[in-house]
Amino acid sequence: MDKLKVFESFVSVATRGSLSAAARAEGVAPAIMGRRLDALEEHLGVKLLVRTTRRISLTHEGSAFLEDCQRLLADVADAEASVSAGGVKATGHLRITAPAGFGRRHVAPLVPRFRELHPEVTVSLNLSDRVVDLAGEGFDCAVRVGDLADSALVSMRIADNRRLCVATPAYLERRGRPLHPGELAQHDCLTLSSDASQTRGWAFRLPDPETGAMDVVHIKPGGPLDCSDGQVLHDWCLGGWGIAWRSTWEVEAEIAAGRLVEVLQEFAAPPNGIFVVFPQRKHMPLRVRLWIDCLKFYYEQPDFWRLGPASAPSL
Repeated sequence: MDKLKVFESFVSVATRGSLSAAARAEGVAPAIMGRRLDALEEHLGVKLLVRTTRRISLTHEGSAFLEDCQRLLADVADAEASVSAGGVKATGHLRITAPAGFGRRHVAPLVPRFRELHPEVTVSLNLSDRVVDLAGEGFDCAVRVGDLADSALVSMRIADNRRLCVATPAYLERRGRPLHPGELAQHDCLTLSSDASQTRGWAFRLPDPETGAMDVVHIKPGGPLDCSDGQVLHDWCLGGWGIAWRSTWEVEAEIAAGRLVEVLQEFAAPPNGIFVVFPQRKHMPLRVRLWIDCLKFYYEQPDFWRLGPASAPSL
């Protein structure tokens, strides 16, 4: 079994959601794709895909394996590019996009550093909280935070992100420290307004009353202040006006400096991811590969999140 070829076929089928679509993209018969998947599942001893006449869906094991395969194939492509490039300089125009708040803090500061290393590359950075259509709008790649919607894009997890309940020491001294998510009802919670995201509320891990098993539960706390802009909530929280539910990428530096304190840590929901996503291409431009390498390098530095981009070593 040509493992790399089989891995590529599995990724193609999983991201396209169809044997026939993956087969057309590769120029082979659907039966050949099916045999490759059968051989892979037999080799691994697990079911990766649930196939019916109408649709293909990933099993739990298949979802985990898809992420590993995408990372492996990207690493192989990077290794090939580093050899085949043979010292060729990256050139051309790089178009990237990221969420507004995250992009201001953790993407924009890296763009000048990237250009210092690759001065023949020009860069356009788009900051927007909408989900940009990369292929349709001509972007090379995107940074996305949180759970990803199913798509034909390749995704690579480059960091973890948790959501935390935080408040200033002064607020907690004045109002007390909540010991259970149910006590948030007695606190001033700073929430996103109903026309923004987080419509399900704040996520916590709580025991099921019947089985005792830990499960993720969403709670919609109330308070005297809400806003559609997360940065405003962050500023209000730093001003001591209440408890906010924010991402680690936004508050980790303030926690390290003692300006904010995390509460309800034992009930925090499992982390989601920070991903770089890009259209599936066999021949990715060198400038895109190098930008992704730049993100991976900085996001793997612990001080990058704790002390800010300026504290991280140069690439």
